[in-house]
Amino acid sequence: MNVTISSTSDKPIYQQLHEQISAQILGGELESGYCLPPIRQAALELHVSVITVKKAWEELERNGLIHTVTGKGCFVAEFSPDEMLRIRNEMVLKQMEGDIQYYKSFGLTLDEVIALLGKIY
Repeated sequence: MNVTISSTSDKPIYQQLHEQISAQILGGELESGYCLPPIRQAALELHVSVITVKKAWEELERNGLIHTVTGKGCFVAEFSPDEMLRIRNEMVLKQMEGDIQYYKSFGLTLDEVIALLGKIY
């Protein structure tokens, strides 16, 4: 697990953790059965609060990306390729919905958004 916390980001730290770990799981970097570090250990290593890490782990579990085994830890869930694709698409669409509202507030058309996205991508 490789996570970088940005103190200058507009995103809350728990969300940064959630997004980066989600990407690593859905991208295949963290395979099913991988044991995430205990909450306290992760908090110490990342120099963040235990509550922040706990919130990120809870969000990962709520999204079905990890599961908790009492007394053993949190483990990356097992996915079929179809499940992984479905979860990834759901997460991306959720993010895009908020982004699209932001672009619409500037009066951008779909073609303009696609053109701008093409420049970045």
